[in-house]
Amino acid sequence: MVTIPEYYEGKNVLITGATGFMGKVLLEKLLRSCPAVKTAYVLVRSKAGQAPRARIADMINSKLFDRLREEQPDFAEKIVAVNSDLTQPDLDLSTEDAETLTSCVNIVFHCAATIRFNEPLKDAMQLNVLATQKMVSLAHRMKHLEVFIHVSTAYAHCDRELIEEVVYPPPVDYKKLIDTLEWMDDKLVSLITPKLLGERPNTYTYTKALAEHLVQQECGNLNIAIVRPSIVGASWKEPFPGWIDNFNGPSGIFIAAGKGILRTMRASNSAVADLVPVDVVINTTLAAAWYSGSQRHARPRSMLVYNCTTGGINPFHWGEVEYHVTSTFKRNPLEQAFRRPNVNLTTNHLINQYWIAVSHKAPAFLYDLFLRMSGREPRMMKTITRLHKAMMVLEYFTSHSWVWNTDNVTMLMNQMGAEDKKVFNFDVRQLHWAEYMENYCMGTKKYVLNEELSGLPAARKHLNKLRNIRYTFNTILVVLIWRIFIARSQMARNIWYFVVSLCFKFLSYFRASSTMRY
Repeated sequence: MVTIPEYYEGKNVLITGATGFMGKVLLEKLLRSCPAVKTAYVLVRSKAGQAPRARIADMINSKLFDRLREEQPDFAEKIVAVNSDLTQPDLDLSTEDAETLTSCVNIVFHCAATIRFNEPLKDAMQLNVLATQKMVSLAHRMKHLEVFIHVSTAYAHCDRELIEEVVYPPPVDYKKLIDTLEWMDDKLVSLITPKLLGERPNTYTYTKALAEHLVQQECGNLNIAIVRPSIVGASWKEPFPGWIDNFNGPSGIFIAAGKGILRTMRASNSAVADLVPVDVVINTTLAAAWYSGSQRHARPRSMLVYNCTTGGINPFHWGEVEYHVTSTFKRNPLEQAFRRPNVNLTTNHLINQYWIAVSHKAPAFLYDLFLRMSGREPRMMKTITRLHKAMMVLEYFTSHSWVWNTDNVTMLMNQMGAEDKKVFNFDVRQLHWAEYMENYCMGTKKYVLNEELSGLPAARKHLNKLRNIRYTFNTILVVLIWRIFIARSQMARNIWYFVVSLCFKFLSYFRASSTMRY
């Protein structure tokens, strides 16, 4: 069997969602590790008055492409931006662009989707289901297509405890739902959405399940592979450790913890945190296309599903996440932190609500009061409110656990040669989690917040200042408690004097024992 770079040699690749988090990593890795690839067509829509070519030009000028730019200065010549809108009829492709794509594309990576968990059902259906249907229809018209890769999510079937590498029956008939939503107004759709979702927590997982079934039903004689990543985080190794460029998912939580804004979170410490590095997902995706494409003659029609998650291979718990995040940000603090990092996990809803009131809302209220008194605009309560909304969306995933079957991922790994295993490594058994979490946290500091490491001394000084303020506040609080509750009660004073006397006698005995010893 040919190697992965040899398979991609001379191939024309089409990528949707190339400006998204995973899409841009896929594009960078493909061009860097498969330098003989012919052309990478990317479907991009105009946004905020910026044309597709301009959006791609801005994207490839980012830090993500620095290594590729150094190794292959002319890599941009292989990227062709195609004006398209996946929500429009026929993908809004011009006749000329459609003819170009159908006549030369060999491999399709369909990564585009809305990842907003609580997207209105109509919008989620439009972006996750109907767009997929249009892409499958376009793929059928491609004369030289070898494989169609659909990027789904490991949580498409989160209503099950055991998730195997198969496409499960959908919650409803997607065709009937599409027809029904056409005549329903938004208010009626919002009313029936909870009933439709059933045990699924949001419209994202619901529509991704429907999209998988659609691909299975409408793929015809196409070679299909479905890749299901779980919670996608910062890069493990490539293009450099800890690269991340957004606040989505764990990144926002880590930053909030590092800033001292997030102090409590409801999560099951026994639940596996299925955090998978983005380069692991991309390497799995590229390898899946290689395997299905190179096997197309022996298996003219195949459909393989890959659960790309660390849960079944290398379990990692939320308690460990919390420990590594707080310890990393205490050693390498974020600039202008609100408080010192310290996150407590709890499984109990009432205890979590108590700590939210004490550790989140009360300090935020006092800080906003201080801002008002100093003539500045209050902002911390708004930040806390946004944080709580984000935590409520993620709570389902932090408080549940699943058993993942990863036989196909293991099979794919075993099919690869020694060199491919190095270049396209997705064996998370080799991942050192403590090191990865530290790189992840430092990546949010460097790439998301754009904080330079030269600012660490000032950040550490600020953190020490916050520590001193905390100690001073606690001391004042103890004195006030003494004055209010103890000084007014004879019984309390007697207990206090007894405790102090006992401590004094213990210290005296300890000192006498030490003197006699020497």
